[in-house]
Amino acid sequence: MTGVYLLAGVWALAILAVFIHAIRLSYRIEARSPALTNRSGFPRKAMMFHTITNMNVARDAETQGMRRRMNRLLLIVLAGFVVMWAGLYLVRSTG
Repeated sequence: MTGVYLLAGVWALAILAVFIHAIRLSYRIEARSPALTNRSGFPRKAMMFHTITNMNVARDAETQGMRRRMNRLLLIVLAGFVVMWAGLYLVRSTG
């Protein structure tokens, strides 16, 4: 049984790494978009809502490609946690 939970922990870490990659990609998209550029000089959170919904994002092909890639990574994260939840639910219900 501990092997299942160990696998779930490794799975969660892998999904977390994909999420961090999506956040870093969001920062790169913000840097390419003049309306989203951080000019305050202070660190701020990633504006992922804006990049997901394409609000104030630069319209060039490369930036839009990066945005689509970030959206795919976020869908992978969502699917990964759904699969992990379903697997743990099945393990608990049968055990």
